[in-house]
Amino acid sequence: MADFARVLSQYVDALAVRTFAHATLEKLADFASIPVVNALSDDAHPCQAMADMLTLAELKPDLAGLKLAFIGDGNNVAMSLAEAAALLGVAFVLACPEGYEYPEAFVQAFASRFPAASLAVVHDPAEAVAGADAVYADVWASMGQEHEADRRREIFAPFQIDEDLMAAARPDAVFLHCLPAHRGEEVTSGVLDGPRSRVFQQAANRMYFQMALLESLVKDRSAADRLRF
Repeated sequence: MADFARVLSQYVDALAVRTFAHATLEKLADFASIPVVNALSDDAHPCQAMADMLTLAELKPDLAGLKLAFIGDGNNVAMSLAEAAALLGVAFVLACPEGYEYPEAFVQAFASRFPAASLAVVHDPAEAVAGADAVYADVWASMGQEHEADRRREIFAPFQIDEDLMAAARPDAVFLHCLPAHRGEEVTSGVLDGPRSRVFQQAANRMYFQMALLESLVKDRSAADRLRF
């Protein structure tokens, strides 16, 4: 891993890594002399979360005080959204089946990093979306969980976002999804294609946010910077 990171540091100006174990990213960052971007790990999906917050900011410029309801499980997207929400003053609530809450290690790390914030978790999706400005879904079986897909469909079925559930949110609430979506599972086509959906604006913002991120990370780098071992 160390050799790989050092070699890649001579070839490119930044490294975006999509992987399972978060420790892989940490090892690469330890040995690379270039920026290492988390494009997804089992523990976090920060680029997605920040693109989502950019989308919310375009729709509702005053983020502080907004409520974002995530209907699913305490996965990498939910964890990163919870952190982004704490940083930006957004009230964030996770609605999940019992046993699918945030990992305990994340709960402890969050409490240490954001002592003034709380991790709201409920087991009733209608309770979560009440008063929500945005309702968010992700697939029920994430990358690497394909072997659990059948069981998760059964367990998560009551958490599908349909038109009735969206009606329980604020009248101007929007629907978000990190895509690709499984139509008829975590969300109905009526919601995904409906007037409240902003999923394609959200998808476009993944590109725009990451363009801005790369510019911020590499704009001051010169060729000499890549020669540090």
